[in-house]
Amino acid sequence: MVFDFLKGEFIDVISWLDDTRDTMVWRFERRGQAIKMGAKLTVREGQAAVFIHEGQLADVFGPGLYMLETNNMPIMTTLQHWDHGFQSPFKSEVYFVNTTRFNDQKWGTKNPVMARDPEFGPVRLRAFGTYSMRVTDPGLFIKEIVGTDGEFTTDEVSMQIRNMIVQQASQVLAGSGIPVLDMAANTEQLGGIIAKAIAPKVAEYGLSIPEFYVENISLPEEVEKAMDKRTSMGVVGDLNKYMQFNAAEAMGNPASGAGSAMATGAGMAMGMGMAQNMGPWGAAPAAAAASAPPPPPPPAGKEWHLAENGTTKGPFAESDLRGMIGAGALTRASMVWSAGMEGWKPAGETELSKLFAMVPPPPPAP
Repeated sequence: MVFDFLKGEFIDVISWLDDTRDTMVWRFERRGQAIKMGAKLTVREGQAAVFIHEGQLADVFGPGLYMLETNNMPIMTTLQHWDHGFQSPFKSEVYFVNTTRFNDQKWGTKNPVMARDPEFGPVRLRAFGTYSMRVTDPGLFIKEIVGTDGEFTTDEVSMQIRNMIVQQASQVLAGSGIPVLDMAANTEQLGGIIAKAIAPKVAEYGLSIPEFYVENISLPEEVEKAMDKRTSMGVVGDLNKYMQFNAAEAMGNPASGAGSAMATGAGMAMGMGMAQNMGPWGAAPAAAAASAPPPPPPPAGKEWHLAENGTTKGPFAESDLRGMIGAGALTRASMVWSAGMEGWKPAGETELSKLFAMVPPPPPAP
């Protein structure tokens, strides 16, 4: 940071060159000198200069080159009852405010947020993301936040902003009603709701939030592991066939040594089965002592979610959807989603299209 001033009694040039990326406010160093009436004030793009005179907020200057006179310092002139053409030096504090965007500010929930999910019941959620902030009212920002701090950085205000964000984010996540599995597809919508909710609060400090992003919404680690297992079971399908496939693959791999071991085990099992089924010498094989175990239940059908008017419904089985098609509550244009899909799609462009072909047309007119 650079400031220029005369080495004499009065300051003749006032300016600020910012060589940092996090300084929001910098106080011009007068070093006890008075400011000469008619001094040059340089305010660069992305800056504002705020004059504080005897503890009171005075004039605020936007980008430009100014010669400090009574005609361009109306508030100061009124506060001090200066006459037009007043030429005496004066002592005021000059604060330069950076009005550019401060990007990549981090936020995140310190503690899990309790929410009620329509499918999983009570769940604990965590969320984090980024945002940008900008000073929109330099005078109000100096008055409410900075005070007499000679150099003010983003770290000194970001903590307060993060607390506001986390408070609103917790309320939005808990009351959104969006299923956990659908939140990843609705982060933009959730971010917009949170940003809109905190806008009036940050405006009270002379700030705005031009950009706000929800980057991730996560569940506790143990819940995510359980969901991974559930997904794996859905991918595997018939568990018995999956185990048979693994066994056959191991037997076909000589390097593993599993083939000979399994072959030996299979031979022993066959011999024991034959011995148990044989009666006395020359007798016919005995009937099975017990009936074969029932086959495993068929895998659960795919479940579907519907999106209507900004909200989601479901999950629904295909049998439910068939009835909804017959009642006209589900059309080919209805947006649907199921596990494994990248995003929401019209029902007519998914495997549900087969259900529409099974619905009979309207009866003929009498």
